[in-house]
Amino acid sequence: MDTSLPRDAAAVNPAFPLRLMLLTHSYWPEHSPPQRRWLSLTREFRKAGWDVDVVAPVAHYPNGKRDLPRRKAGFAFAHQEGLHGETIRRVPYLRHLGTSPLARFVDQLFSAVMSIPIGLGGKKPDAILATAPSLPTLATGYVLSRLRRVPFIVEMRDAWPDLARDARIVQGSVKSVVERVVEFVQQRADLVVTVTDGFAETLRDRGIKNVVTVSNGLDLNSMPFLEPPALERDVFHAVYLGNHGKSQRLDILIRASALLGEGFHLTLVGHGTSRPQLVKLARELNAPVTFFPSLQGQAVMDKYREADTCIVSLRDDWKSFETTVPSKTYEVLAIGRHVTAVVRGEAERIIIEAGGGDVVAANAEAVAQLWRELSEDRSRLASGTSGRDWVRDNADYAQLALRYMDSISSLVNPEPADARGTA
Repeated sequence: MDTSLPRDAAAVNPAFPLRLMLLTHSYWPEHSPPQRRWLSLTREFRKAGWDVDVVAPVAHYPNGKRDLPRRKAGFAFAHQEGLHGETIRRVPYLRHLGTSPLARFVDQLFSAVMSIPIGLGGKKPDAILATAPSLPTLATGYVLSRLRRVPFIVEMRDAWPDLARDARIVQGSVKSVVERVVEFVQQRADLVVTVTDGFAETLRDRGIKNVVTVSNGLDLNSMPFLEPPALERDVFHAVYLGNHGKSQRLDILIRASALLGEGFHLTLVGHGTSRPQLVKLARELNAPVTFFPSLQGQAVMDKYREADTCIVSLRDDWKSFETTVPSKTYEVLAIGRHVTAVVRGEAERIIIEAGGGDVVAANAEAVAQLWRELSEDRSRLASGTSGRDWVRDNADYAQLALRYMDSISSLVNPEPADARGTA
């Protein structure tokens, strides 16, 4: 498979800008994985002259309630102009406790149903794109694409339905309703977009033919390159920024820091369902760990500057994670910090290929041993520019968006780009 990225705007014919409807469960001004991805992609689509209609709930992530002023969070059933001139059509939501998975699902289901009448309004799009892992959103995208008679694009940002079985959301030998619904939508989509090559191959093996990979990434020009940590320092600092859930197994990091004790410090930044248990574990082990809530902007960069190594972590006993890459991987590579990578599969390959750090087994003793070695030879913490160079070539949104637009254009207008330009 050719995964190379188009290098200039000529790859997308500006004479044929399209109108894309994006269905997502989270968008600006929230701070979330789909928001970060699609705000960047939307900016590039708009630069190319595309119209983008975003159908998304009133901003209420991650706490399950509106924490922002109404003017910024949006009003249900109202239109709002986004940062790049896109139209945001706001959908109502159900207020809930943000840490409850069931409440989140019911909220997503409610918003997905309410998205149908909203998605039927406005100008007819050239294509409809629904981004997972909000599974009800996928079903809504399929329904709207049939009602409006336009191509349907499914974006799988996680390895569903495989992840559902690994996480024991579904069990047993008989396929669950979740698996059947996801597979039904994937098989009937006109295009399936994955964020990793490995999951794309998995879907092709299942008979899904039109699959492309547009990885997660970042806006490289907005990311500074940090000077390496000092060669002399009394305390070794390891930093993790991201979700605190079952998928990350952050208890391993806490146990590693407890084994090391004095002279080492672990900082965990973020939120998630496992956070209360992690705080309790750190207290019980008297581990040198400090917890911070989710941070944005300059506060994130300040934490990166404090770090000797930054951690990306996924548990190693879920097979679906062999084809999963934590989105923070690209950020840490871009800023030039050493990566402690508790990952395997495609994420492990990227770290090794980029020369960005060390891959370590998912157990406390192995992580502690790596940090001990790094503290004794701090020259290993100077990762150089190889990680940033890899991101420039493979994960810069300015280039990823061109690949995305080219794939959508080819779907809507199947004839070659040259023919479209002379029609």
